[in-house]
Amino acid sequence: MEYNDLKKIADKLRLYAVKSVYQAKDGHPGPAMSIADILTVLYFGEMNIDPKNPDWPERDRLILSKGHACPILYAALAELEYFDYSELGKLRKLDGILQGHPDMNKTPGIDMTTGSLGNGVSIGLGMSLASRYKGINNYTYVIIGDGEQQEGIIWESAMAASNFEVGNLIVFADCNHFQSGGTVEEISTLYPLLPKWQSFGWHTQEISGHDMVAIKEAIAHAKLVNDRPSIILCRTIKGKGIYYMENDNSWHKRVPTQEQMDIANQLLGGTTHE
Repeated sequence: MEYNDLKKIADKLRLYAVKSVYQAKDGHPGPAMSIADILTVLYFGEMNIDPKNPDWPERDRLILSKGHACPILYAALAELEYFDYSELGKLRKLDGILQGHPDMNKTPGIDMTTGSLGNGVSIGLGMSLASRYKGINNYTYVIIGDGEQQEGIIWESAMAASNFEVGNLIVFADCNHFQSGGTVEEISTLYPLLPKWQSFGWHTQEISGHDMVAIKEAIAHAKLVNDRPSIILCRTIKGKGIYYMENDNSWHKRVPTQEQMDIANQLLGGTTHE
């Protein structure tokens, strides 16, 4: 798929996501916006999946470890027709299939239930090893947050994944420099991240998380490495794509007004499915 086509899809997904938060009157739009371009490249350009057969054993897997950003993941799954667009309007509602955090038992296309931060890399390691033992040639992708890397289990998993030489595990770190309570630097700084992951034996890259060409190239480079896991550190902007959200951490969990929703609609290309 060409760059301009991917860009249009990413904008569409952002609009779906913010509209679903608006309709639910609850949710996390800021963290969803910063990973929209990564998810777009993965789901519409890289991953080997079949929406008509969501439990296909040989599919690639995606674990959204920062599960609170799920509105953008749900938007991608709806666009791929894992379920009807109407479900996006029932985010966090009792009669819908879309929980406030991903639930693999309720939502087609969700590979792992997440929400408790820090667990995605360890689960991804388990999935990658299971595929190896079963002789399945696939990839497991994990998206982790910025402050999430303060969790100790992340580094236990990093150590184990390197030890097991799991080359089919590719992790994206959404480095927008914010977490729910403030900036990462204010709360418990992790920077510089690159040498930390390198010291655990991982193949490392650092790119712009909004440059789709760079994202695709980084995935291609990661796939050339078979004897160790890969992490792609992505410099991102929280709230990317909607100017009043960008780098404003109050949008970590916040609902737009009707006026703000109208602006988002204009910025991101028009109407969405009702």
